[in-house]
Amino acid sequence: MAQGSSAGSRMSPTTAIGGAPFAARECNATPFGARSISLQAVQIRMKSVGNIQKITKAMKMVAASRLKGAETRAKQSRALVQPFVRLLGDTPAVEVEGETLVVPITSDKGLCGGINTTVVKYTKVLNEMNGGVAALDVIGEKARSQIARLYPKQINDVIVDTTKQPLTFATVCGIADTIMSKNAPKTHLIYNRFQSAIAFRPTVATILSNDELEKVAEEGVNAFDTYEIEGPDRSEFLLDLAEFKMGALLYNAMLENNTSELGSRMQSMESSSKNAGEMLNKLTLLYNRTRQAAITTELIEIISGASALEAEK
Repeated sequence: MAQGSSAGSRMSPTTAIGGAPFAARECNATPFGARSISLQAVQIRMKSVGNIQKITKAMKMVAASRLKGAETRAKQSRALVQPFVRLLGDTPAVEVEGETLVVPITSDKGLCGGINTTVVKYTKVLNEMNGGVAALDVIGEKARSQIARLYPKQINDVIVDTTKQPLTFATVCGIADTIMSKNAPKTHLIYNRFQSAIAFRPTVATILSNDELEKVAEEGVNAFDTYEIEGPDRSEFLLDLAEFKMGALLYNAMLENNTSELGSRMQSMESSSKNAGEMLNKLTLLYNRTRQAAITTELIEIISGASALEAEK
């Protein structure tokens, strides 16, 4: 169809008529088949939007099928965290000496709404509260890609691909060992706590080292002193308690964030499918109007040609 515009260029610009050369005029006529090209472009776009809608619907179904199991595991993991909250309380405002460690937990994949952006915003706030020098251990590819642009020199470790396989407590304990090897007096876990398929709550969990736990216990800030500790080595007990608390809180945080990711992705894909459907309806209407206009124009040309032939007779 594109040959119509190039056919006129085959004539030499100095072709002589009646012995007098003339310059070829620029052809401003519409190329042959222009209306067909317009219809074809609309058809291609309709096909692209339709394919996108199929993908978003499939992603929504996959997220919905995984959500129920993830929600069950997240709620079961809360039983590990609640005893620590009752025993030690939540102490985010405890002043400590030394570098604070911030651990943002995000997803490895996108297309899940604003859950990752929310975690990064909270990371910025906590970093500013600690003088802009907080150490960072990043979990999730989306946090790495965003935080690396903001604080490239403050990142110690990056942990990704944690959700390719079902998350286990043993796997999380390995990650917890990496975090605790920094010997930070206070660690903040930032994640999204699952509430429902359409709602999640950004949450910051604070974990103190065993030394800080002992200080807090001596100050009587929590219910720690109401328990009797067996054995002479109190510090060893506190170390074991701090390690288990880190593993339990991290396990719960990663499960909660993964469940929030699935719920948010399900809602995002539902919204995307709806938008794709609306766009497809508009393109269908545009295609029908364009096709009708082309048919009307061709009928007018045929009738005009027939009328001209009759007039010549």
